[in-house]
Amino acid sequence: MASSPFSGQTFLAFDYGLKRTGVATGNRLTGTATPRGTITAEGDARFVQIATRLKEWQPDALVVGVPFHPDGAAHENTARAQKFARQLRGRFGLPVFEVDERYSTTEAHSLGARDADSASACIILEQFLRSLPS
Repeated sequence: MASSPFSGQTFLAFDYGLKRTGVATGNRLTGTATPRGTITAEGDARFVQIATRLKEWQPDALVVGVPFHPDGAAHENTARAQKFARQLRGRFGLPVFEVDERYSTTEAHSLGARDADSASACIILEQFLRSLPS
């Protein structure tokens, strides 16, 4: 889990997937996140949609959920999410924090979320916000 003295207040979080990427916004003040829909584009088209959301929400930093096996071992999607985080950092020049997102999609489904991807992004972001020092 990312823990940092970062003092930013507003965050945009992503639950990365090959075909779908959930998005949420949140802030340090309330410690809560709000789903902002799912990006269904791939490749450069995905980054065009992300740029639009960055312009709209103007976050101080980005948060990316990184999946692991239940035992903590990395897998194929771990590397993909980490690559996505590096691409965000390189393209947009904002701080990017990676958060262990084990079980976030399962939790989103158990909550009955209509859009499990953006609900997962909320769970990831709220987990990150809780990890920040007060």
